[in-house]
Amino acid sequence: MTQTLQAKPALLSLAIALSLPALVQAGEGGFIEDSSATLTARNYYFSRDYADIVGPSQQSKAEEWAQGFILNFKSGYTPGPLGVGVDAIGLLGLKLDSSPDRINTGLLPVTDEGRAADDYSRLGAALKLRVSKTELKIGEQQLVLPILYFGDIRLLPPTYQGVSLVSNEIAGMTLQGGQLRSTSLRNEAGDEELGAMVGFVPRRQAGQLVTSDRFNYAGADYAFNANRTAVGAWYAQLEDLYNQRYFSLKHSQPLGDWVLGASLGYFDSSEDGEQLIGQLDNQAAFTLLSARYGAHTVYLGYQAMFGDDGLPRVFANVSPLGNEVPTFTFDSADERSWQVRYDYDFAALGVPGLVAGVRYLRGDNVDTGRGFEGKEWERDLDIGYVVQGGPLKGLGVKVRNVTARANYRTDVDENRLVFNYSWNLF
Repeated sequence: MTQTLQAKPALLSLAIALSLPALVQAGEGGFIEDSSATLTARNYYFSRDYADIVGPSQQSKAEEWAQGFILNFKSGYTPGPLGVGVDAIGLLGLKLDSSPDRINTGLLPVTDEGRAADDYSRLGAALKLRVSKTELKIGEQQLVLPILYFGDIRLLPPTYQGVSLVSNEIAGMTLQGGQLRSTSLRNEAGDEELGAMVGFVPRRQAGQLVTSDRFNYAGADYAFNANRTAVGAWYAQLEDLYNQRYFSLKHSQPLGDWVLGASLGYFDSSEDGEQLIGQLDNQAAFTLLSARYGAHTVYLGYQAMFGDDGLPRVFANVSPLGNEVPTFTFDSADERSWQVRYDYDFAALGVPGLVAGVRYLRGDNVDTGRGFEGKEWERDLDIGYVVQGGPLKGLGVKVRNVTARANYRTDVDENRLVFNYSWNLF
């Protein structure tokens, strides 16, 4: 089964077509000279074993193996006060191993017959316009926003379709805003409206994800103190589902041979418009402290949910919460959680490219709505290595092993093995 989609908006196609004469004449400018293209090959094995299953799905195991290819092209800009350029992304996913009783890993689409698709692909493009230090992009978007965090944690990255504006006219200040109309999820080729999750639970009606075709956002980040300190303020609206405010503070402080760090954040979320997923009430606060000494880095985190609900977010997305990890997110209603983490860089022992980390998280005080307090914990072990020389230089290998347990949601044992290799085409 092959699914192929090209950049859908007719206005985008027309705009690119109209700009082609200027682009062709831009050989003397930066459009071609500043262009770049990379091709990444990603081989991904993902396995989750489920126990003490909670919820309608009784699937006891999700296990798949797939090969992905990610082609990114970024042009420069035509010369002159108004620079014009094009960005494009091509995605291809190939099934290597799956079966109907082991689907839903997030690596591959699931067909109407309940099987993983043999392959899926997507081609998307965006027209970009630049004036001074301000850029407008129309079309396919790969955004890294605190209220819509880029979650490249499976075979292929998700993308969004819409308009974004980024301005860096003021020194240290980055202003952003935009509207997204649809998304291509990490294991899909087509476009669809944006859905919502509250905590770790997708919001559905009659078995279908509740969606909206308007995600509006605006935000500002300001870095100062030699870029060691940064503050941010953001607003997001998934129209008729939820609206959200986010405030952040980050700081890094050298202290002798140590580097101390702190990341603090606060979300305030409520229902929006027609309240298609009901009334919402969530405030989320977190802090993640770090201390680095040579090859050693230690983290300590605390996170708290307030209000009647968990944290709302766009479906299948991640967030910058300090205690959010790829298996459990510790963002259920009224949850309190803490984290301790230790990372080590083996370059200090003469093995550059090898890094490892272990972390433990525990949450409690969850309002389960079932008459008892929810509790959960997770232990993660991550090992990564990038080949430093020879014919395989740049090949990255990542291994993850997870044990996650709870008294109100399904227990998980998880393993991931990921190989990444990128070519700089030009």
